[in-house]
Amino acid sequence: MKGRMNTELGSILIDTDVIATYAGSVAVECFGIVGMATVNVKDGLVKLLKKDSLKHGINVTLEDNKISLDFHVIVAYGVSISAVADNLFSNVKYKVEEFTGMEIKDINVFVEGVRPID
Repeated sequence: MKGRMNTELGSILIDTDVIATYAGSVAVECFGIVGMATVNVKDGLVKLLKKDSLKHGINVTLEDNKISLDFHVIVAYGVSISAVADNLFSNVKYKVEEFTGMEIKDINVFVEGVRPID
């Protein structure tokens, strides 16, 4: 599904992969986020994703032109998870709403692992 904005000149469609990639780039800039994660359901293994595959750690859902984001992240060891999540919420909400022109309905953060900062 794509996000749609109608203007006086026509329609703008935004693919969910674009939103996921942008949201992922914003997320990894947040303090305390080591990177995005993917979980292998079969083995239960968590893998840190490389910078070029950030969108794989994010699920984007569009409903009535409102965005719901699910982040699967790995946080830095020794950092308050609630502080990291609050920072992620505020940065992603502001930047993604400015980028897309659509409202963020909700943001869910799933902490899949903890790693020391390299």
